[in-house]
Amino acid sequence: MTKITKSAAVLISLLISLNASSESLWEIYKQAQRSDPAIHEAEANMMAKMEAKPLARSVWLPQVDLSAGLQHSEAEGRTVVGGRPSGRTDTTSDTTTWNFSISQSLLNTETWRRLKKADKEVAQAQVDFQAAQQNLMVRVTETYFNVLAAQDQLGSEQAAKKAIGRQLEQAERRFEVGLIAITDVKEAQAGYDDAIALEIAARRALATAKEGLREITGDYPETLAAPGESFPLIPPDPQIEQDWVDISLQQNAALESAKIGAEITRDNVKISRGGHWPTLSLDASMGSRDTDLTNKNVPPLGIDVQSDLESDSKQIGLQFRLPIYSGGSVSSQVQQNVYLHRAAKENFEKVARQTERETRDAYLGVIAEIARVQALARSEDSNQTALEATEAGYEVGTRTTVDVLNARQSLFLAQTRYARSKYDYLINV
Repeated sequence: MTKITKSAAVLISLLISLNASSESLWEIYKQAQRSDPAIHEAEANMMAKMEAKPLARSVWLPQVDLSAGLQHSEAEGRTVVGGRPSGRTDTTSDTTTWNFSISQSLLNTETWRRLKKADKEVAQAQVDFQAAQQNLMVRVTETYFNVLAAQDQLGSEQAAKKAIGRQLEQAERRFEVGLIAITDVKEAQAGYDDAIALEIAARRALATAKEGLREITGDYPETLAAPGESFPLIPPDPQIEQDWVDISLQQNAALESAKIGAEITRDNVKISRGGHWPTLSLDASMGSRDTDLTNKNVPPLGIDVQSDLESDSKQIGLQFRLPIYSGGSVSSQVQQNVYLHRAAKENFEKVARQTERETRDAYLGVIAEIARVQALARSEDSNQTALEATEAGYEVGTRTTVDVLNARQSLFLAQTRYARSKYDYLINV
């Protein structure tokens, strides 16, 4: 999200004017937290990425191995003297072995840098999840008010159809007594047919809006709480545009993630340069080998011989390694990570500029929506007055059916735009 964070506190304050008997925006948001696949995916990704720290730390901890083995073998042999067989020997052996080893890294700059990088990867994972939570707030808010706007639109179209239907009936009665021409009836009928088409479109728009909310919450909404007829139009806080930008640049999760991403790629450059650095480890091991050996018909006496061979071993030492040449892979990895770091820095600058642009647009949007709501409220009043005057003129014969239809359509359009403007303001606030 690249606008200033819509925090839970803002959402709660917005709900004060909503009808408590219906599902409120806060309840829908809590339901989305439980059901939205996108937020669950983001949480799982965060938990997976947070394992980077224990994985990086594990390299510095002792590496302990225990192995054991059991082997049985049989062999047959013949003794030949002067070209003639002089005896046969059968040999069997059973061998058991075990070995215990431990290795502790003492010097490895690459793994130390990876441990430091893991801290940043964990921080980035947490910031990415925070961004997903912010995005969920925005998606819920937008879809919630889209449903309310679609409901208002449908209600307006139904009211328009009902009013135009009454006008059609009135026109038919006036035509029957010879007060108006048939053209007035046809014009009223055309207006009524248009109203039916608009109602059908509004029903589809409402169904689509509800599907958008179901996609997030996993369920179709029942009755949604709507804002009251009058609620305060709060100006931007802070009121200075640059302050909005400064706050957004400090708090924007996507920008913070891009910043950490650039730092991670810089660490990758340092890590890849360590491909020729020496390593030192302390290695110790101990083990045992026990072999039971049986030889049958051992020449020249043809007797059986049994023996038991046992050996124990203990080792401890330092292992030093200095990579000298690896076919140029180290240099290539360094250059590759340098380019990736450059790309990450450019991405950070891109996100910063995008954040500033969208923040300024959001600031101006709030101001514009306040003025728009106020202007459309006046427009609704003016269109109501105009309709009443047109209907009065129609009664005395100075206005036609078309005039009344146009005035009525203008009023319903003004009412719909006014209702939509209030929802747009709440989305942008």
